[in-house]
Amino acid sequence: MEGQGKGGGGELTEGRGRGVPKLRILSTHITPIHKMSDFEDFSKLGGPSNVSESYQLNPTSVIVSVVFSLIFLLGTIGNSLVLAVLLRSGQVGYNTTNLFILNLSVADFFFIIFCVPFQATIYSLEGWVFGSFMCKVVHFFINLTMYASSFTLAAVSVDRYLAIRYPLRSRELRTPCNAVVAMVVIWGLSLVFAGPYLSYYDLIDYANSTVCIPGWEEQDRKVLDTCTFLFGYVIPVLIVSLSYTRTIKYLWTAVDPLDGMSESKRAKRKVTKMIIIVTVLFCICWLPYHVVILCYLYGDFPFNQTTYAFRLLSHCMAYANSCVNPIVYALVSKHFRKGFKKVFSCILIVNGRNKVHVVHVANTGPGFEAGSTEVSQMNEENVRQNECEMINRPRLVEPREPTVTMTLPFQQPT
Repeated sequence: MEGQGKGGGGELTEGRGRGVPKLRILSTHITPIHKMSDFEDFSKLGGPSNVSESYQLNPTSVIVSVVFSLIFLLGTIGNSLVLAVLLRSGQVGYNTTNLFILNLSVADFFFIIFCVPFQATIYSLEGWVFGSFMCKVVHFFINLTMYASSFTLAAVSVDRYLAIRYPLRSRELRTPCNAVVAMVVIWGLSLVFAGPYLSYYDLIDYANSTVCIPGWEEQDRKVLDTCTFLFGYVIPVLIVSLSYTRTIKYLWTAVDPLDGMSESKRAKRKVTKMIIIVTVLFCICWLPYHVVILCYLYGDFPFNQTTYAFRLLSHCMAYANSCVNPIVYALVSKHFRKGFKKVFSCILIVNGRNKVHVVHVANTGPGFEAGSTEVSQMNEENVRQNECEMINRPRLVEPREPTVTMTLPFQQPT
């Protein structure tokens, strides 16, 4: 039915209790402001009243589409590099911290692939075009990956505290096997907490388009969104704050009386610094997202240009969090920088394979002029390796230029 959804989405009333406007403000894909013309006086907002015209001329649609495209590009490349470095090095299975970083990158990668592209289309399309199934699944993945990231950061904060405060006593606990078990528990809890969002969102037909919005009753939405804020943000942040407060206190006060600070402790301090930066960025990026939802549920959050800009900024910050971690790793950790360079080198070598090289072949057989040019297929990696071998080889004789020669039927083998 036109303008109706399930539960709280069925009423189009004015005032604080109106249905569809409230549902739209809570939707994690923000309905562009030009689609709210039925609920706001656009002469006050400075926007045109014609929906179609404002849609075509609205610069916000272009800007947000570009921002989301950059988030998708940086997030896909960055997290792919992190996964490649960790899996390629072979050390991920022997280090609990690397396992948790791997888990965090997987969560960010899932968010980038399954959420960002679909959310970006609302600024270039008139409505939700992916159907009811994707409406539910996309928002389920948003909350699933958010829970997985927050739980992982809480787990790694405890892991770092044990590694630094009790390096010997915690060895039996901080094993790769236990870390894998913790990762399974993290994803299991994330599935449980994010599961209700599979029924939370629904499609309704409104203003000649279909939109994906929450469809639960207001009281049910309050309960679920409050639980999401508590279990997906507040509790993990409290665990992280307590763990890193005690970790930093120990690192900056405990001094080795022999050499001031051992090399092992310096390395642990660098790793802890990197993880703390990642955690702080997560807290900063996701806090506005939760504040917007809670303010509308429990406070006064009117529809106007200012609140729209704040809502838009909060979602962009939350989505951008999925692409900033690889940048932090590259800036803080020299091991990740080296790993990224190695991965890029491998990519360049692979892309250079099977290139066509023009080589000079000495040919004295009949029918060919001496010094003719022949096109042959060479492996660029072999060429580079040969060049390195020629440089390192004792120069008893002048090294020959690496070439590929062919014995022709009418040519005498030399």
